[in-house]
Amino acid sequence: MIGRIRGVLLEKQAPDLLVDVQGVGYEVQVSLTTYFGLPAAGEMATLHTHLVVREDAQQLYGFATIAERGLFRALIKVTGVGPRMALAILSGMTPGDFAHSVRSGDVSTLMKLPGVGRKTAERLVVEMKDRLDAWPETGAELPESSRVKADGDVLQEAESALIALGYKPQEATRMIGAATRDAGAGATSEALIRLALKRMVKT
Repeated sequence: MIGRIRGVLLEKQAPDLLVDVQGVGYEVQVSLTTYFGLPAAGEMATLHTHLVVREDAQQLYGFATIAERGLFRALIKVTGVGPRMALAILSGMTPGDFAHSVRSGDVSTLMKLPGVGRKTAERLVVEMKDRLDAWPETGAELPESSRVKADGDVLQEAESALIALGYKPQEATRMIGAATRDAGAGATSEALIRLALKRMVKT
């Protein structure tokens, strides 16, 4: 089991990373919460990891904190929740907001996450309620990035990240369009994704 890696970030395209660890390039998928806190490409990064081994593939998932990895591991134990959906949940809500939705039985909010239908949302409430004692009711906001790109690149990167999380292309375009109107000119892709996800959960 690979539990932790430290190396140079060679590539960043949410939610995928390529990390060079002493000449070996590790492909890692991360939540947007982790992604937004990463340094720029070319700099060193440390990730706590979880390796999923299947007959046809091996996928490494990375997290900024042990606590976030712990929540990921708890989520994939829920019936019907695989690693991809768990990553989408961690990207769409802060751990605190997720804990609040579970504790309050807020199925409708959970159903706004990509791939989460009513039955899955209800199972999350039932099966996760006893596993969330360590999580506060509210979570910190996702960190902002000061990096600025050309508008076209910003929109494309933001939409691609949402599609990778499981949103349909038309839905991702609509979400980023609405976020762009709210954020105004000069917004980074990270800020647009964060705002789009926040709007989606609260609407």
